[in-house]
Amino acid sequence: MLEIFQYEFMQRAFIVGTILSLITPLLGIFVVLKRYSMLADTLAHISLLGVATGIVLGYSPHFTTIVIVLLSAWLIEFLRNRFNLYSDSLLALFLSGSLSISIILISLSDNFNASLLSYLFGSILSVQTEDIWIVSIIGVLIGIVMLLFINDYIYLSLDEEVAQVAGIKVAILNILFLTLVSLLIAFSIHIIGSLLISALIIIPVVSAIQYRRGFFQTLQMAILFSFLAVFFGLILSFYFSIPSGASIVVNSLIIFLFSIWKNRR
Repeated sequence: MLEIFQYEFMQRAFIVGTILSLITPLLGIFVVLKRYSMLADTLAHISLLGVATGIVLGYSPHFTTIVIVLLSAWLIEFLRNRFNLYSDSLLALFLSGSLSISIILISLSDNFNASLLSYLFGSILSVQTEDIWIVSIIGVLIGIVMLLFINDYIYLSLDEEVAQVAGIKVAILNILFLTLVSLLIAFSIHIIGSLLISALIIIPVVSAIQYRRGFFQTLQMAILFSFLAVFFGLILSFYFSIPSGASIVVNSLIIFLFSIWKNRR
């Protein structure tokens, strides 16, 4: 099994996969605790609009994706606070709207090419050295923010109103959190795929929650489950020639099902 590490593309894939397995649960645990799980899926679908916009206009899909995902995330938060809209309804609106516009843009464009499929399903086996650097920088940024504000985010996850009364800057921290999630998704969709990145953010955390441990133990277990899913997902992808992103998510689902079985009452 160790012979796969002789290949540079597998080395890069494992490095990027390991970094993602460390940082996705850091954000995912707060997404789940806030009952905001649809956020990751919504932003992932919005990223498709960014890719489609880039293809249609002839700009870099990476650039347009980052801009559109960030602006959409901030707009979602503004509408949620300004008009007191239910989060799930608002996310459903953006998800369906962005996906519909993406389909229309692509259908009207003569510039459609197979590169869109790489953003849909991703290809962690094709990552380059610059991808490692980008994901590493995002990982360091997420790590610093969580290190500085993790207690505040725990308060926010439990009750925003209580957190605000306690003097926590709820609005600023929410915008910062959405920015981090947006950057993670925008830079990761060509690695894992827009249809699968949300699963990597959510499933390991949900699996860890089944063991009913404290916050930090749950976070550690989520990171472990995420790493195992990436590790075995890449191995299966290499030996059986199956899509790497899908293989990783299927392994996450297997871990989730095992966690439910292990902790059944």
